[in-house]
Amino acid sequence: MPDYIKVYEVGPRDGLQNEATPVSTAQKNRLVDGLIDAGLQHIELTSFVHPQAVPQMADADEVTAVNRQKYPHINFVGLVFNQRGYDRALAAGCRAIACGVSVSETFSQKNTRMSSQEAQTTSRSLVEQAKRDGLWTRAYVMTAWVCPFEGPTPPYKTVAVAEALWGLGVDELSIADTIGFANPLDVGRLMENLGRRLDMNRLAVHLHDTQAMGLANATTAIQAGVRIFDSSVGGLGGCPFAPGAAGNLATEDLVFLAYKMGIGTGVDFQRLWDVVHELETYIGHPVGGRIRAWWESTYHTEPAVEFR
Repeated sequence: MPDYIKVYEVGPRDGLQNEATPVSTAQKNRLVDGLIDAGLQHIELTSFVHPQAVPQMADADEVTAVNRQKYPHINFVGLVFNQRGYDRALAAGCRAIACGVSVSETFSQKNTRMSSQEAQTTSRSLVEQAKRDGLWTRAYVMTAWVCPFEGPTPPYKTVAVAEALWGLGVDELSIADTIGFANPLDVGRLMENLGRRLDMNRLAVHLHDTQAMGLANATTAIQAGVRIFDSSVGGLGGCPFAPGAAGNLATEDLVFLAYKMGIGTGVDFQRLWDVVHELETYIGHPVGGRIRAWWESTYHTEPAVEFR
């Protein structure tokens, strides 16, 4: 079992994209300040999509430019799905991009207006350009376990898409439970299978907590050898194009799970909660992972200094 996992924070992008209350650019920048202060080094900052499609990401260019200049040592990632998005990301100073392909044809059409094969072709072009431009690259395998429209995804189809994207030479590949309907046994089996075919050190898991399976799925992924986990501060998240998708696995839940298993994350638990408390003032409703009630009770005794 690994003694350290990498936490890939998606709160500023995946966490905020589905929120109804507009979050200002200044508030997003304060959120980033807090995340970095808590020790997070890998942050998916925004997505370069049309503002009408995802209004919360309308300030992607400004958010990227400001934070890239302020924190040149942090791995800020911008999500792009087409050439226009890539050009915007590059112009804003983005030095790391993520793209993605859905295993499900129906979800692919609704999410990107492309077939799965067209999305693979586009991803190949984006990754090739990114490599020429010296950018770090990541790819998502979306609806890896379950599609909101087509139901359970056959594992062989997920493996085929994962191997195709891996063949592009991406720096990291994230296997995504897009709507949070996966179960622990299937998560463990798939990740063990992919780990035998690919380099587990560069495989990530992207989990949602829709059916309260986020931590259970994370546990079996850890046991399978996964060392990189996507999570969102406060458990925020959801996809505008995926009916039924609830929040992401909460970063605070993931960090505490790792702590209980004797695995380091480099994240300061107390400072992370400061971020959660400030974040909910921006969006106007309570947030926080499943651990929040216990953490804010009088019963917890673990000293925050150990949560790293």
